[in-house]
Amino acid sequence: MTATTIGSVLRALAVMVGMAAQGAQAHCRSLGFEGQDFAVCEARLGEDLRLFLNDAEGQVFGSFARIDAALAAEGAQLAFAMNAGMFHPDRRPVGLYVEEGEQIARIVLREGPGNFGMLPNGVFCIAEDRFAIYESHVYDETGPACRFATQSGPLLVIDGALHPRFLPESTSEHVRNGVGVSDDGLRAVFVISDQPVTFHRFARVFRDALGLNQALYFDGSVSRLHAPELRRSDWGLPMGPVVGLVAPLG
Repeated sequence: MTATTIGSVLRALAVMVGMAAQGAQAHCRSLGFEGQDFAVCEARLGEDLRLFLNDAEGQVFGSFARIDAALAAEGAQLAFAMNAGMFHPDRRPVGLYVEEGEQIARIVLREGPGNFGMLPNGVFCIAEDRFAIYESHVYDETGPACRFATQSGPLLVIDGALHPRFLPESTSEHVRNGVGVSDDGLRAVFVISDQPVTFHRFARVFRDALGLNQALYFDGSVSRLHAPELRRSDWGLPMGPVVGLVAPLG
C-alpha cells in the first residue's frame, strides 16, 4: 500500500469517526457580547469540513439548498454552512481558492480597494492535520498543504492583536461573518453577527469572547448562515465560496 493510499484511508476513517460523533454534539449556539448577539458554529479536526463552489457540472452552487441537494446523493447534509470569502459578480472567488488540493484561483498579494485589500489579509486552510489561518504572504512563501483554502480579508486577529486599522470609535457597522482557529489547530470557529457591528467589536468577539488568537474576515456585504440547530437558513442572491460541515442524513 502506497503512502498516498494509506493517507486516503486514514482520512476516510477520520471523517467516518467525526461524522459518527456529530450526532451526539451541538455545533452551533448563540452568543451575547457587549449587548449584541452573534451565532457561533464550530467544527473539530476529523469532522468533514469542506469548501464548496461548483457542482459536478461546473455550475456555481450559489445557495445552501443546492449544496444540500448535491450532498443528499452521498447520504449526507450540511450540519452548518456560511459564505466563505468575497467573490466577483460571476461568483468567482476574489483571491486564492483551493478545493480537494486543486488550486482553482490564484492568490492576490497586492494592496487594493475594499476590505479584501485592507492588508494584512489572509487564508483559511483546512489541512489533514490542522485548521490554520495564514497571512497571505506567509501562505505564498511557505506553500502549506491545504485540502481546502480560501483567501479573504482583512485579518481580524493576528497573533492575539487586532488588525491595526480597526478603530474603537468607528461608526461603520455591517452584518459581518468570519472564522477563527484555536492555537492547537483542532477547532475552526465560525461567527456571524445578528445585527450590524463594527470591525473592532467583531474582531474582539473572536479574541475576547472566544479566546481565539487568529481570525479572518469573510464578508460584510453578503453574510449568511445555514444552521438547522438554530432553525436558521439565510437566503438571498447567489453566493460564491461556501464553507460547510458535512454530516450524515437523518
